[in-house]
Amino acid sequence: MAPPFWDYYQGGSDDEVTIRACRTAFERIKLRPRVLVDVGPDALDMRTSVLGTPISMPLLIAPMALHCMAHPEGECATAQAAGKAGTVMIASTVATRTIEEIAQAAYGPLWFQLYTYPSLKVAESLVRRAEAAGYRAIVLTVDLPVLGNREKDRRHNITIPPAPYQEANFAGVEKVGQKWVPLTWDSLAWLRSITSLPIILKGILTAEDAQLAVEHEVDGIVVTNHGGRQLDTAIPSIEALPEIVEAVAGRCEIYLDGGIRRGTDILKALALGARAVLIGRPVLWGLAVNGAEGVYHVLELLRNELELAMALSGRPTLASIDRSLVRM
Repeated sequence: MAPPFWDYYQGGSDDEVTIRACRTAFERIKLRPRVLVDVGPDALDMRTSVLGTPISMPLLIAPMALHCMAHPEGECATAQAAGKAGTVMIASTVATRTIEEIAQAAYGPLWFQLYTYPSLKVAESLVRRAEAAGYRAIVLTVDLPVLGNREKDRRHNITIPPAPYQEANFAGVEKVGQKWVPLTWDSLAWLRSITSLPIILKGILTAEDAQLAVEHEVDGIVVTNHGGRQLDTAIPSIEALPEIVEAVAGRCEIYLDGGIRRGTDILKALALGARAVLIGRPVLWGLAVNGAEGVYHVLELLRNELELAMALSGRPTLASIDRSLVRM
């Protein structure tokens, strides 16, 4: 992979404090295993559902831009791997394959991540295309009112997307600069007016915003700091999770994104109240190495590690995983 592309995928904003903090936050959380519990093959079960869609494990593929920089088949390969693994892929607005191409390639369920870029009219057309293509939910990103200070990209003088790659969903659309239409809580009424699909807000880090989200009747929340690519020194997602779970009190589904690298990380997020987690950069690493099979290999590594962690902690089912498993 060319160094500018690697830095685009791997890098964060400013001093990348938040990227590092996401990992150390997981490392600070310790597990309290139970013993003499039946954790045999017949007892272990990590199947679950997200917004009514059955999935084989509590792990989804996070929305990420420009997969073709990692592999020529891009998002189509990623979608195939997600389907083979029995889980959901969230396709990005700024993908290098179109909404329709990804849907045609996919073996399993898809959600669509939405930016209101470069206009509400264009955003509405993307939502309608996603609905027509069979996507099952809209994931509205809310933590990007402006672009974070990504110094590595500036150092490489990289343009997004770099030639010869294209933002496939915007073919024929005139764009003036990289600007998003400003969003407020009132914007949710607009989104509700144009789609009947479930709505998930991606980018919540506080109990206050989680409370507002459920008051606006969203169907789900992704607790995330945008992979450390927006506000540097923002709180790690896993540290924000407990207060958000308490504020939501079961009124919508909660997913955790940021810093997941091991099965024990997934286990900790589930113990603190996440219904499922999103995995981002490791998917791109697998994609770069071996396309769809590389992504599938990453997902299966995490599945196997989660199964092992559940067994070793004496928690054979997702229902048996609770706050008593962890010490903060």
